[in-house]
Amino acid sequence: MKEAGPIGIFDSGYGGLTVFREIAKVLPQYDYLYLGDNARVPYGTRSFETVYRYTWECVQHLFSMGCRLVILACNTASAKALRSIQQNDLTQLPDLRRVLGVIRPTAELVGEYSKTRRVGILGTQGTVASQSYIIEIEKFFPDIKVEQEACPMWVPLVENNEFDSPGADYFIRKNLDSLLQKSPDIDTLVLACTHYPLLINKIRQFVSADITLISQGELVAESLYDYLQRHPEIEILCSKNGDAEFYTTESTDGFNQKAKVFLGQEVFSKHLAI
Repeated sequence: MKEAGPIGIFDSGYGGLTVFREIAKVLPQYDYLYLGDNARVPYGTRSFETVYRYTWECVQHLFSMGCRLVILACNTASAKALRSIQQNDLTQLPDLRRVLGVIRPTAELVGEYSKTRRVGILGTQGTVASQSYIIEIEKFFPDIKVEQEACPMWVPLVENNEFDSPGADYFIRKNLDSLLQKSPDIDTLVLACTHYPLLINKIRQFVSADITLISQGELVAESLYDYLQRHPEIEILCSKNGDAEFYTTESTDGFNQKAKVFLGQEVFSKHLAI
């Protein structure tokens, strides 16, 4: 058996840091290796084939760095690449590797929040176009009706540190109004992009207090905890020193600066050429 290695966490940029933050709270004893493919963002507007290719390249790099378990902490990658990686690529590998996403853990629990059985999805164009949330939620809660809204300006607002500015109000209110017009009975909103938790205070200003806002980080962390309990053959391959390393395919200075916004702490990243 190979030596245990860190849990890999992949995102197209910075948003996955909100998932990493929650995972590290729940499972602080494990080692983590975070990779942000910042040089090739955005993923949300790219084709299925391109997102799959970029994602699989990054996953292979994480494998080569010792990771045996990788979390796609990115809704677009989970929607457009995860199934192909799980069903095709992993089956060709000579040893045990696993790749998990963020959509299924959210879909499994969303029914516990909605009383009206009307759920809204706020995501990137790629996530919405994939209809992955509609498909997955229907598997677990066929009585729930799902409406979606693509929010193409929300990620740029976050990445340009404008998420708490007055200029963000127009775009956030516009998308929320559009979604709620499709189904006024929506009582649960899923923030289906890992950047969106940084907008949660703004979002709350424009929706009823009766509407529940779901950020994925906590749900994914709970799901990973459960997964490792149920799969000791994977858990034993995850090293436990409480360490974390951060890699980016872009400028480390830029990554460190923005990562501090997402994590609330200093980050010292390394560059990875892909």
